[in-house]
Amino acid sequence: MEKIPDQKELEKELSDYLSNKYGSRIRVLSHQLVAEPEKDGEERGKTLKSSRIRFDLKPEELEAYLHEYVIKQETAKSVLATKVCTHFNRIRYFLEQGREPEPGVGAIKNNIILIGPTGVGKTYLVKLIAKKIGVPFVKGDATKFSETGYVGGDVEDLVRDLVQAAGDDLELAQYGIIYLDEVDKIASSSTLWGGPDVSRAGVQRALLKPMEETEVDLKVAHDPVSQIQAIEQYRRTGKKEKKILNTRHILFIVSGAFNGLEKVVKERLSKQGIGFQATMESKDRERDFLKQVNAEDLIKYGFESEFVGRLPVIAVLDELTAEDLYEILRNPNNPIITSKKRDFLAYGIDIKFEEEALKLLAERAAQEKTGARGLVSVIERILIQFEKRLPSTAIKELVVTPEIVARPDEELADMLDYPDDPEREARFQQASLREGELLKESIWRREQELLRLYRLPLTDSRVALIADQYLRCDCDLKTAFAEVGRAYEQVQTFAEHFFDDHQIHLEFDAEAMDEILRQSLEMGASAASVCQDMSQDLEYALKLVRDRTSQDQFLITREAISDLDGYLNRVIRDYYQKTLFREGEGTVR
Repeated sequence: MEKIPDQKELEKELSDYLSNKYGSRIRVLSHQLVAEPEKDGEERGKTLKSSRIRFDLKPEELEAYLHEYVIKQETAKSVLATKVCTHFNRIRYFLEQGREPEPGVGAIKNNIILIGPTGVGKTYLVKLIAKKIGVPFVKGDATKFSETGYVGGDVEDLVRDLVQAAGDDLELAQYGIIYLDEVDKIASSSTLWGGPDVSRAGVQRALLKPMEETEVDLKVAHDPVSQIQAIEQYRRTGKKEKKILNTRHILFIVSGAFNGLEKVVKERLSKQGIGFQATMESKDRERDFLKQVNAEDLIKYGFESEFVGRLPVIAVLDELTAEDLYEILRNPNNPIITSKKRDFLAYGIDIKFEEEALKLLAERAAQEKTGARGLVSVIERILIQFEKRLPSTAIKELVVTPEIVARPDEELADMLDYPDDPEREARFQQASLREGELLKESIWRREQELLRLYRLPLTDSRVALIADQYLRCDCDLKTAFAEVGRAYEQVQTFAEHFFDDHQIHLEFDAEAMDEILRQSLEMGASAASVCQDMSQDLEYALKLVRDRTSQDQFLITREAISDLDGYLNRVIRDYYQKTLFREGEGTVR
């Protein structure tokens, strides 16, 4: 390969060529051209990967985050938070070292199996974790896959879907999470299903390599999009590009209800001589057996030993009681009430729920035995007529009371006949106050998270600001936290830049900071712009004082934000009073 010419040589050659063709009037004037040596694959991969992985969560931090969104399931949250954090921190550690260890013989990823009845939050937990970590996430249904892919879908389609979820970013996709639900439906035990099922066993075997490590071809014959992309690539370059993704770092989480598994566990424990447990006949007591499930039970249930071996972590979720469902409804972060509020807000109607009404809704949902999904069904049945009729009226406030839960048709008729009932208005206001209290309690519980992310210490006024932003913008608490936290950081940055530019230290007291945050959020403007609006006047007045007194530190109070002229006049007046007092003392002496 010929030596690449340096900048001067290249410029001279181009100038000579152009001069010969167009005359001496043409010259080449270029910026410095630097031919960078091409990095080898290992170094390039190290730079790219280390720049993208920024995972530093600790297990307790992730568990605390899950506590704010998921009621009960303490053991499952603990297991998930620990193993997920370990998985990604281990990846981060080796990337920072600039190397990846060889998987070695018998190396096993921390793939997880979740066991629990429908509606207890299995999918919700995994989605929350993926969102918190910021990695791509895909969900699949095990019943839709076949061993070969000729019927249903190919299990490797999950990996291709992960790449699509990552926006075709292969580097990001290789650190994603694949969640496979209804995995209990591919068990093939002759004991439980009346005979061996070859197709179910085939799906298990097809999952073995992706769950451990394999290279998945992203361009397949049954995917027309990938084929079109391959054709376009060939037309542009004249080369066939092999596009693959290694599954070494992809975390697999599978789940299912596993009906009947408790009987398998009970049988094993009984054979081990735990005779007193054989007398446990109630369904609630039988479910306790699931907490003692092990690999042997899963194999007896119908899974191949190789499949179970690739799922070393087991987490069991509990069935939700009426009290648990009530706590879900009370949680400001729950998507059920939030979704219903948005349904009515689409018509300009504000809806609130009384505490006793939430208890009745939870009791009815518990009777349906479908977990949190039962809450959605119950609320829809009760409020569907209100959602239909109220948008055609002038009613803009609705408080869901125990009476509405018990007799929705009668209460709707009464509301339409007497829309301005003062008692109903008072109950709406009381429910609003209670909702605000619960929201603030939830914000206070996450004080450590705000300190860690934004260095934002909480006060009563700041909690109120976050709550107001949450309600004003119809966002989740995380978004409200982020907006207030960013505004707080902008004020701190403004003070740092003010010192860099003018050598004057500004310190905002708590009330001044809160006033800037309030103005920023209410106007929908950045806190930096609020500070910038008063920057010029601050600069002029404070420089005047500094130049006369050498004072270079100033406390910015709430007065400076709400009445800047008054604040600056007071600062200058205080300066002159101190100056005159000192001059007077000198005269007396």
